[in-house]
Amino acid sequence: MHTPIVAHSLIVPRYVDLMLLLVAVAWGSSYAIAKEALALYPVLGFIALRFGLAALLLAPRLMRRGAWPGLGALPLGALLLAIFLCETYGVVQTSAANAAFLISLCVVFTPLVEWALLGVRPRAQVLGGCGLALGGAALLAGELELRVGLGDGLILLAALLRALMVCVTRRQRLSRESDALGLTAVQSLVVAGGAVALALSLPGEGLPALPRAWPFWLALGYLVMCCTLFALFVQNHALRHASPTRVSLLMGSEPLFGALFAAFWLDERLSVGAWAGGCAIVFASLWAIRASAPGGMSEPDAPAARPAEAVGATLAEPEITIIEARKG
Repeated sequence: MHTPIVAHSLIVPRYVDLMLLLVAVAWGSSYAIAKEALALYPVLGFIALRFGLAALLLAPRLMRRGAWPGLGALPLGALLLAIFLCETYGVVQTSAANAAFLISLCVVFTPLVEWALLGVRPRAQVLGGCGLALGGAALLAGELELRVGLGDGLILLAALLRALMVCVTRRQRLSRESDALGLTAVQSLVVAGGAVALALSLPGEGLPALPRAWPFWLALGYLVMCCTLFALFVQNHALRHASPTRVSLLMGSEPLFGALFAAFWLDERLSVGAWAGGCAIVFASLWAIRASAPGGMSEPDAPAARPAEAVGATLAEPEITIIEARKG
């Protein structure tokens, strides 16, 4: 006779890796699209629109029983707002090459922040993968003019905040049975509210009349659906299953997809060094998947599932694996 024993899976599902790579594709394409939209509407107003629409679409989810992620989701929303503000204003005051390289430092910061917050000491092969991804980003960025300017400092701060966010989200996702879509809804609401408050309080900002140009609304729709709703849900869901370092390394392929989008969609030419950097990023992502396999990258043990929790598990978020054990 076989009796099913319920336990949290220590193996990261393959679909999680695929979805994280799709997020990298979406975020990589977002820079050129957002740049065109921002030519028609101010930064804070655009952030408020983007995340306000995302929160509106997810509002029905919050009405479901058990979807409210708790007050711990509010600081995550504030972190996300800080990241967007640092990235957006930082890009304006530094070169695109510097921004692409400095934001990639997130893959280096993440294992260190994970060690400090979650007590997971990174192994040598993991640090090697982070270094390889960073080197690939440097080649992909092209000519760097590293200096200590305000824009560079803001992008560097955004990279550190990204690392902090994935680690705090991981801790929040493991500490309670929270709903990934509910968490995404609260984050979007906090970002939208914060952007509106800043736009109305800062001099020279404000919220002007909405543009009527249809390319603006097409760009906004793409950013809301693919780069906000889908991307944040995937990140929140993945951090239930995978370590922050693995998530950051896979999403760290974002500069590669951004360069490919610029080459094939915007007809920009990539140098040999840029292609070499892209290959290095791909190899680092594959290395991350291999190093994160059982026996590879060490991760904190997930809390054991109780039978009552197993019964309430939903198909929307598969959190458990049924292991067949032979009884007596």
